[in-house]
Amino acid sequence: MAQSLANLASARVGRILRFFPESSEAEHEELRTAVRELLDSHGEKALTALRPAERVMWYLASEGRAEDLAEVVRNQRRDPGGFLVSGIRRPRLVLPGLQSLALPERITALKRRDLPVTAQLTSVEWRGDDLVWGGYAFVANLPRPSGRIGRFAMLKHAETGRRIKLRLRRTRNEQATVASGQALHCYDQTGFEVVVSARRLRELAGRGTGQWTLYVGIPGPGGIYGARVRQRDAGTAGHNQVRHLADGSRLVVGFTKDGVGITVEQPPAEVESCTVVDGELHLVARVRSGAEVPTGVSVVEGDTRLDSPLALLPESGPADAFRRYRAVFDLDQLTADDLQGIKTRSFKVTFRDTSGKGQEARLAEGFTTGRHRHAPGRELAIHSNGPGRLALATRAVRPVVDTMTATGTGELVLEGTYPREEATGKKVILRHGTRLEEKELPVELADGRFTVRIQPEAAPQVNGPDLPLCPGRWYLFFRDTDAWDKSGDISVTLRPEQVGELPLRFSGPQRVGGQPRAFTVDRRNFDRIFIEPERLLAPDEHGAYRQRILRETYYHQQHELPLRDSVLYLSLGGKQFSDSPRSVYEELVRRGVKLEHIWIQNAGLPEMPTEATVVTWGTRECYEALARSRYIVVNTAIGDWFVTRPGQKVVQTWHGTPLKKIGADLLGSPKSNPAYIASLPHSYRQFDFVVSPNAYTTEIMSRAYCIEGDMFESGYPRNDIFYAPDREERAARVRERLGLPEGKKVVLYAPTWREDQRHASKLYKLDLRIDLAAAQADLGDDHVLLFRKHPRVHGSVPGDGRGFVWDVTRYPDIADLYLVADVLITDYSSALFDFAHSDKPMLFFTYDLEHYRDTLRGLYFDFTTRAPGPLLKTSDELVRAIRDVDAVEAEYKEKYAQFKKDFCEPGDGLATARVVDRMLAGGPHSAAMTDS
Repeated sequence: MAQSLANLASARVGRILRFFPESSEAEHEELRTAVRELLDSHGEKALTALRPAERVMWYLASEGRAEDLAEVVRNQRRDPGGFLVSGIRRPRLVLPGLQSLALPERITALKRRDLPVTAQLTSVEWRGDDLVWGGYAFVANLPRPSGRIGRFAMLKHAETGRRIKLRLRRTRNEQATVASGQALHCYDQTGFEVVVSARRLRELAGRGTGQWTLYVGIPGPGGIYGARVRQRDAGTAGHNQVRHLADGSRLVVGFTKDGVGITVEQPPAEVESCTVVDGELHLVARVRSGAEVPTGVSVVEGDTRLDSPLALLPESGPADAFRRYRAVFDLDQLTADDLQGIKTRSFKVTFRDTSGKGQEARLAEGFTTGRHRHAPGRELAIHSNGPGRLALATRAVRPVVDTMTATGTGELVLEGTYPREEATGKKVILRHGTRLEEKELPVELADGRFTVRIQPEAAPQVNGPDLPLCPGRWYLFFRDTDAWDKSGDISVTLRPEQVGELPLRFSGPQRVGGQPRAFTVDRRNFDRIFIEPERLLAPDEHGAYRQRILRETYYHQQHELPLRDSVLYLSLGGKQFSDSPRSVYEELVRRGVKLEHIWIQNAGLPEMPTEATVVTWGTRECYEALARSRYIVVNTAIGDWFVTRPGQKVVQTWHGTPLKKIGADLLGSPKSNPAYIASLPHSYRQFDFVVSPNAYTTEIMSRAYCIEGDMFESGYPRNDIFYAPDREERAARVRERLGLPEGKKVVLYAPTWREDQRHASKLYKLDLRIDLAAAQADLGDDHVLLFRKHPRVHGSVPGDGRGFVWDVTRYPDIADLYLVADVLITDYSSALFDFAHSDKPMLFFTYDLEHYRDTLRGLYFDFTTRAPGPLLKTSDELVRAIRDVDAVEAEYKEKYAQFKKDFCEPGDGLATARVVDRMLAGGPHSAAMTDS
């Protein structure tokens, strides 16, 4: 297959194309020359091998059509890979908004590979004896099928190729549009429901063993587009199911590497029971009359293999019934090489025939699973798996849920078995699958059973009020109360007999100003249960497509309505009630200004003031507030779609003094984004003024963020807390809320994030270089360490809850933590500029200074000469500096004073008053201004 231009071109050439509208004329010519040379060397196939929209861009680059190419690149930034399709028999690409763009047929012609099919299963259910598959299927960039032929489904035999047509009913499935991730097309009408009747299932069984794969067909330009249907990673659409028929056949409704389908099995032998009796594992198999009897059973794991013959049981019944046989294994031999801790050792169980060939042991209908504790903390699990095979494993003794109840008040009650000797000394943890955020839940233990009660709309939060669970999957674990980290956590699983009860859906209590939120209990990896709240957005608000519609229509409709006397606050994208927006809010409340206060909340994460109206980011209420609030106070960007209307005042308080390079000052570095930089002038034109904490920041931000308007050098409102008359009382309240022990020094660790440290999910990792165990051993008697992760960083903090380390990441406002801290540890975070107002000592754990400064980000000044505290490379150095912090403070006294002079002026505690006065000046609420 020919390589495409995208693969052949250098990284520099690809970058010029990516940022073509922002590139220079010299770069334009460099791109054109490079593309022409590649085409001369590799031929036209290097161009036609590209995906459609890319093909257009590279073609325009080769022709030197700079204006057209710039428009196409901008178009693709809005809708990556998106286009319209014209023509029924000979489909052609049309770019939205660029219909008049002149392109040759070889560029616009669409082949089948240019129109891939997405076919996704979303549910599997049984209606009586009928099998029902639900899902969605669409051709990319074709939201509606063309032609007179309707959509259809069929089963295809893997070996013979025989096809059986199935009944397909079109449905509405909003997941299709959301999951597509794009904003151009609506795929809601591409849902399907395929019913395989009981009669058809019996017909499949009558055709003998084999695998049948599900296909869907969609009419499109030039014919039918077919595809296998793919599984999900969880729930009924992600796990195999077994159905037993009266003739002894088994239907495995499930998944293979080829997709979704049905496998017909007719095993001669099935496992009827498997139990532990007097130190032996007894496996009873039943063999249908007339079938070949297996000679024995093998249990294999790695190099370990145990064999047992099958002995006929005397009570096997009349000749026309099943004959029953038993295999016996010594339990000590089976568990002799068992693993330790939480590791699992899985065995494969097979029936052997006279030739020695094996077949995995299938389970008879009605098989009962079991567990046998064979050593402290270890058990032999006798389970089934999705395809209905016998699953033997030695593992850590697990808590297993066998009862699930949702109450009328929106509480989920999970009950199950967990031996007393294992449960004693453990706590229950609810952990988010991607954020890794944790919540400790109360648990009731009695007589070898546990009960966990979960209120998803009021889940406990460390150091704060109960809050709703944020969207995502939350998993349950048991953990030793004195565990240092999560490495020894024991997963809570579901008894295999109960998997058919999922999904369990229930509603929470009535929410203020909205409908009750729905929650789902479901599973992954066969028996790992999780709780998943529905997103806080309504169905017509969820996903990129619907957000575009809301911004292009609803938001602009609201612009035409009168302004409301309200202030809208947005702090760090709605993830906190904090920072300078909080200070402005509290000042307006203190003055008693007659305004409605509205806070934007994202994903239900932060706690919000009860006196304020709270709206969720992305909802209609949010867009209405953005369009109609007279005043808006933010500390981050809103979006390039936002436009300030006449009479509206928008204040940008920003959120830090820059040490690491930002904005346009990154141009020329690998981390720069010319498209983002080019958007900055428009973004900052929406603000009436931008708050600056000092002269140093004014100069940098004006240049780096291309700010054409006013920079208001008032100081940051958030830093007034260091000068507040009641700061000691406020600090006492914070100490009480956190439960900090009296008489211990408080060390606050607040590092920034590293762009090159990511999880597989692309979230940023916790780059932990402090030896917390060693630090606790040295400092634990008279210190506590408050650990504040950056909002972008996800990962659990080892040692949290053990008395020395306190994870305070979810505490609403870091300013409160500054008040209780005796010393700050940071690195390149702007926290250092804020904390300098406190006059308290700072230590800098800069273990990667050279890499961060010279490769990753770049710094504005020589930190090694101006830092108001020592730069420390190792955990040992850091611990010694904490222990000797008084000496460190004395050593850096002069540097600290100079640092404050350079970066902390103005610093008089009046920044908030100045900002509020400037915001209210000249408007209907100017009477609330101070005399100053």
